[in-house]
Amino acid sequence: MKEILNNEFFVNQSTNRGYLLTEANNPKSQDLDLMSTSDIVKLFCEEDKQAQSAVASALPSIISAVEAITNCIRNKGRMFYIGAGTSGRLAVLDAAECPPTFCTPPDLVQAIIAGGECSLTRSSEQLEDDPNQSIQDLLSRGFNQRDCLVGISAGGTTPYVINALKYSRAISAVTISICCVPQDQVKIVSDIDIRLVTGAEILSGSTRLKAGTATKMTLNILSTVVMVKLGKVFGNKMIDVSATNSKLIDRSLRIISEILDINRDESYKLLLQSKGSVKLALLMSMSGYSYNEAQQLLSISQDNLRTALKKLN
Repeated sequence: MKEILNNEFFVNQSTNRGYLLTEANNPKSQDLDLMSTSDIVKLFCEEDKQAQSAVASALPSIISAVEAITNCIRNKGRMFYIGAGTSGRLAVLDAAECPPTFCTPPDLVQAIIAGGECSLTRSSEQLEDDPNQSIQDLLSRGFNQRDCLVGISAGGTTPYVINALKYSRAISAVTISICCVPQDQVKIVSDIDIRLVTGAEILSGSTRLKAGTATKMTLNILSTVVMVKLGKVFGNKMIDVSATNSKLIDRSLRIISEILDINRDESYKLLLQSKGSVKLALLMSMSGYSYNEAQQLLSISQDNLRTALKKLN
């Protein structure tokens, strides 16, 4: 701590951020340490409703972001999240869920957190003050103009994230920002600016609370809806689920059984014939095609089951 306080770089970065809504005092929790357990928990429940409202208020920009990311991926680009601290950890969580849920290649949806993997389990918040490291981190992943970047910063002032957004915009990559303060408090350079205005936190400045909740909800929407648009879902079933453990094998069998209205044994035979691919199992059954024929049809249908089925008519 003493080294940081004596470091001129960090001292120069410590401008007064008291004007930010994410740093404001919440009048409802002024006496938080004097309140009963029951009253504190009730207050949390009430305040967390603002996270839902904040996401709903940001729907137009979230919809624009989904369309932009989908187009980017369809054009051979990739989706990148970047953040520091809580924002970075939420980004890593969302990106990590895409391969098992949607069978995406690991590099399609990536998350970059200031300080790298060690920041997932250890506090390294001072690393968010380095504005140049984020560009190096992007370059190390081969980030280019075909890709899209979602920069996450609750207060909208994190140098690590802001500089990454500026770099992304400079090379003409799709640039999306997510923050939790009003536009009149912080201006951010991005193509699509998502504002999740959750208000002052119960614990002043602790943006892992309402701001973090609203951010997680938004990342859930972005990644899930993009995958729906990319044909990873049939009805409301995750037909690209990766059957890599007992739970996911069970889910795969139930999806096949429900969609085709067949029993579990028949579903298992289909899953074996399709080499573990739910989507191919469905197409093979619906078309009567062999594994290779179904695979070829999916390939020319941009991996979209509904498009493939239309080609059968």
